[in-house]
Amino acid sequence: MNQIILVKYGEIILKGLNRGAFERMLVDNIKRALGSLEYEISLRQATVYVEPKQQEQIDEFTRRLSRVFGIIWIVPCAVCEKQIETICKTALDYTKDDLTGKRFKVESKRADKRFPMVSQEISAEVGGYLLEHIPSLSVDVHNPDEIVTVEIRENGAYIYCRRIKGQGGLPTGSASRAMLLLSGGIDSPVAGYMMAKRGLILEAVNFFSHPYTSERAKEKVLELAKILSEYTGKVRVHIVPFTEIQLAIRDLCPEEYLTLIMRRLMMQIAQRLAEENQCKALITGESLGQVASQTTEALCVTNDAVSMPVFRPLIGMDKVEITQIAERIGTYETSILPYEDCCTVFTPRHPATKPKLEKVLAAQRKMPVEELVQRAMEGVETIEIDPEFEV
Repeated sequence: MNQIILVKYGEIILKGLNRGAFERMLVDNIKRALGSLEYEISLRQATVYVEPKQQEQIDEFTRRLSRVFGIIWIVPCAVCEKQIETICKTALDYTKDDLTGKRFKVESKRADKRFPMVSQEISAEVGGYLLEHIPSLSVDVHNPDEIVTVEIRENGAYIYCRRIKGQGGLPTGSASRAMLLLSGGIDSPVAGYMMAKRGLILEAVNFFSHPYTSERAKEKVLELAKILSEYTGKVRVHIVPFTEIQLAIRDLCPEEYLTLIMRRLMMQIAQRLAEENQCKALITGESLGQVASQTTEALCVTNDAVSMPVFRPLIGMDKVEITQIAERIGTYETSILPYEDCCTVFTPRHPATKPKLEKVLAAQRKMPVEELVQRAMEGVETIEIDPEFEV
């Protein structure tokens, strides 16, 4: 019995004249994700067909495909000739272990209208055959334990019970490149994941304040980038030395503005790195009202520091929602490791929650900003993070 994987996509189907470009990009990303695995691949009828050469590797194929943006369903299935007797026998061989003692129904889809039976007739014929040959099997069309699906396509009949939910979204690379401000916390990796799901290629910048933050804090950030890379492909992380800037802010600026001015300089440096690396936008993990620097007034002050778009995909989410996504994508356990990043250094006791831009700018003018930023840029270390398997 030959097994194949049907890769189904959703949003791409809605594209107009450029749909073919999105489909080709998705196929290229699938090939990179599958790496050195041996397979045949083709695109027909809004479906990518992936046929493993080693059938025992089906689970590894589905694992890798489940991280590729643009895919909504990964469907391992049996494929056979379009003859009803063969379809019934293949359905029995492929599904009997899943169906014994279960309630089931059969759904059929006849994409090839030349097939002599309509969908209802196919379902009735296959369902009756399975009932006859599988012990303790019963029909329940309203609340089945399992659904057996038969798809009659131009190039064969496909039978399956199991569908694996994909990541959805758009193929990586279909929406240019952006710079993620990546800390060691819960929020920023989730923000990066969500924007990569919309097709962005990610670069990342992290601000490192040695000796106030440890090497383990840096390693934690690189591990988060590694997890993200399993969805996005290679991620370059730009490590910015930030100690001198933070000390200058502490010594020269009013305490209530420490975090705000720190965020402004982070954004300025991130924009310079973005421009040097062909990024068209910045990404942050800010959520409205979560902390003092994320009030509406504070975000306006931060936005003033840069001229390029700033994407904040978490802006309307609460911590529970963000944490649930972090757990699902695998970043949460790393994010909660007790190694603090530079955002926790020199935290003001009473930060300004409704700052006035003119007052923040007046405070910032006490610092030699351009000199500090230039020295930080000169000390940037860039590390390329490769995924476990290429995406």
